[in-house]
Amino acid sequence: MCELLGMSANVPTDICFSFAGLMRRGGQTGPHADGWGIAFYEDKGCRSFHDPHPSARSEVAQFVRRHPIKSRIVISHIRRANRGRMALENTHPFQRELWGRPWSFAHNGQLKGVKRWRLGAYAPIGTTDSEHAFCWLMEQLRLRFPAPPAARALDAAVEELARRLAVLGVFNMLLSDGRSLFCHCSTKLAWLTRRAPFGPATLLDEDLTVNFAQETTPRDVVTVVATRPLTRDEAWTVVEPGACVVFRDGEPVPLPRRRAGPPAARAARNGATRPAPEGA
Repeated sequence: MCELLGMSANVPTDICFSFAGLMRRGGQTGPHADGWGIAFYEDKGCRSFHDPHPSARSEVAQFVRRHPIKSRIVISHIRRANRGRMALENTHPFQRELWGRPWSFAHNGQLKGVKRWRLGAYAPIGTTDSEHAFCWLMEQLRLRFPAPPAARALDAAVEELARRLAVLGVFNMLLSDGRSLFCHCSTKLAWLTRRAPFGPATLLDEDLTVNFAQETTPRDVVTVVATRPLTRDEAWTVVEPGACVVFRDGEPVPLPRRRAGPPAARAARNGATRPAPEGA
């Protein structure tokens, strides 16, 4: 399956070190050789790079690694194709607009039957089940909130919709609107937060060590999320399968307590464009 990489920070930060480890897994130390992509948020904008070729041998990936683009939220993905051919339109992260902001989405896993779920204003460009799921998720948020909701309401809605999608199979997800980094784990996802006192870190996939004490200030907070830990000498937190985690400014955000609702399996089979009512 594919691998994910995300970052949430309280100050603009480059992700060159972590990306160097991920790109090696794209066809060198790992089998994820069917394309890659990365999205960097900057103010209200988002710059992205995509390549349908292996990241370990991609000139575009080398460019991204050599140029420290600073961002507070980053989402990256290396692909091992299982649904949809190897093509530029099928490389993650996918992007759509909602409430005047660019949303980015990357997924690891398979969702059996998701293409039977009805869509609305958003349509896939490629042929992956991942992009169809993203379009469905965006449509649900658009219908539920005509205007941008409060952060806690959005956190709860994304968590609920991610759980509905996860009923169909494996749904390891990174999603962002440039303010929050939403993460859902079905099987594998881990994260770590770097803060003062900073120290050295060594990649697992490349002989590269960085002393973050020389690269940061005492007030910096940077959280990195990955399918599998990228470093050998740091303490990673493994996300429990079925759990959602949200990060803002590098810090995990407590999620609202879930209210009772329709069974997840029934809601998933329904696939309706509007959320099922409470107690349905």
